[in-house]
Amino acid sequence: MKKFILSLFVFSACSFASVIGLDALGEEQIAGGMASTAGRGYAGGAKTGDAEGLSVMNPARNAFDTKVVFNVNFLLEMVDLQDHGNDFGVNNITMPSFNLSFPMGGFGAMGVALWQSYSSYVDEEVSGKQNSIETSVEYQSSVYEIVPSYTLRLPIIRNFSIGASAHVVMGNSTRKISMGPNTAELSSTDKWAAGNTEISDYVDGTWEIKNHPAYYTAALQYRGHQASFYFSYTTPHTLLNKLDYNFRMSELDTLAPTKYSREVEVPAMLATGMNFRFMKRNNVMLDVASRGWDKDIENIGGSFNMEPVTETQKDLLVAVGFQRDGSPLFYDPYLDRMTYRLGGWYKTWYVKDVYELGGSLGAGFPLGRKGTLLDLSFQGGKRFADSGRAWDEIFLGFRIGLMGVGNWGQTH
Repeated sequence: MKKFILSLFVFSACSFASVIGLDALGEEQIAGGMASTAGRGYAGGAKTGDAEGLSVMNPARNAFDTKVVFNVNFLLEMVDLQDHGNDFGVNNITMPSFNLSFPMGGFGAMGVALWQSYSSYVDEEVSGKQNSIETSVEYQSSVYEIVPSYTLRLPIIRNFSIGASAHVVMGNSTRKISMGPNTAELSSTDKWAAGNTEISDYVDGTWEIKNHPAYYTAALQYRGHQASFYFSYTTPHTLLNKLDYNFRMSELDTLAPTKYSREVEVPAMLATGMNFRFMKRNNVMLDVASRGWDKDIENIGGSFNMEPVTETQKDLLVAVGFQRDGSPLFYDPYLDRMTYRLGGWYKTWYVKDVYELGGSLGAGFPLGRKGTLLDLSFQGGKRFADSGRAWDEIFLGFRIGLMGVGNWGQTH
């Protein structure tokens, strides 16, 4: 039964992207999901400037902004699942992030972001040819964070800034597995007895942080003439998934729902990065972030003999990138005012024996004279699932971001 249920996921032709971690937290959006950051391989957390926007991992960098920045991003991801010669395609469209930041002169800078940190989605119906079981599988889970932040340049050592942010978690999760009657072993004269009985297992729940209103990130930024660095620490926290299990025999016979809460202990994260600028507008970047997962994640399963836990490992991201900034002069040729990006990354997922290797290209297209940018990025790579419990995934992604820069509410 377990293998049969798991095999259904590969038939979802256009409902979701990665199937890895579907029963745990789902797929993680790296570094806030911004199109500009993705175009340089998720590197550049230490890079400052009005066109950079809010950084989830480095809230300290916005202390050097002089203008208000608004940013919204969209993602289209296409994934090809591969396992022992089998090949299936899936895709996904989401809005992974939205953020706004504004400077306050000598009082520092404030910002707020809406960030989809984890997500999973599948909705499919399958008819089993060998066992005559009509089955539908539905998973939908989104962990969103509202992230207010504040940052301030140090009063004496003006090359340094400190910043902090709070991550207020919310979201919902739903899982439904419905199975019709199995009449394969019944004679034609006895199949009437099975009727239209359907066994359904419903799970509905919400996400929040256990015993706290939020978890927190603190960061220190140094901006030099050519080189910039940052260090950040994100506190450990426990995600609480409050669930209602509802097992039904057809729609007419519903058993009493069972309330249960599963807890996901998310460890602390350490992150650092550097940006080296040369020839005025060229930047080389390196970022590293790590979480030391040491406890397995209890799955949302709970029925049909599915796996009880998702085994975890150390979560590591190493990203390198290059960006050539566009000319700030409006009367320069348009191609010279464009921003060009490329990068690559290596990531070990929180799921045991899952590794990701990817690369990206990106560009920023200026719109008008006020600094508005249309950011586009193309990504590609592969996720390797060495445990044998998940499919290898080749993915292609297209991100689009709109960056607005202005002097809203400021005197000229």
